[in-house]
Amino acid sequence: MKWVVSLGGVGFLRPAPGTWGSLMVLPVILLGPAAAALLALLLLMLGLWALKRLPEAGQDPGWVVIDEGAGQALALAALPGFGWLGVALAFALFRLFDIWKPGPVRMLDRQKTPAGVMGDDIMAGAMAGMVLLLLQALGVSL
Repeated sequence: MKWVVSLGGVGFLRPAPGTWGSLMVLPVILLGPAAAALLALLLLMLGLWALKRLPEAGQDPGWVVIDEGAGQALALAALPGFGWLGVALAFALFRLFDIWKPGPVRMLDRQKTPAGVMGDDIMAGAMAGMVLLLLQALGVSL
């Protein structure tokens, strides 16, 4: 289970394992936004399944990074395709919301359950995605 929730051991890299977990999924954008959305869903389901079977993971230890992978993939799903600016912005916005934990992200982070561990990063990814979609609606090319 540790191998699953650490994304194959990436969660044990130092420093900043959450950042490494986010970086791990960036290449999915080369397959397009639908693949990124599918990866987000797959990681969410796999993460919930594995976290329920790993008691210490309920406390969200730093080596659990499947949640960062899912949230980052969700943010990438808001992009029209691969572009350096869009990918960099998706990464920066997701990490900002994941670390800063505004409102709904903080609320989910306080839940010490598998749903809380996964939920705060899914919310951070959704918020990053909303910003990216707003920028595109305003005519910013990503």
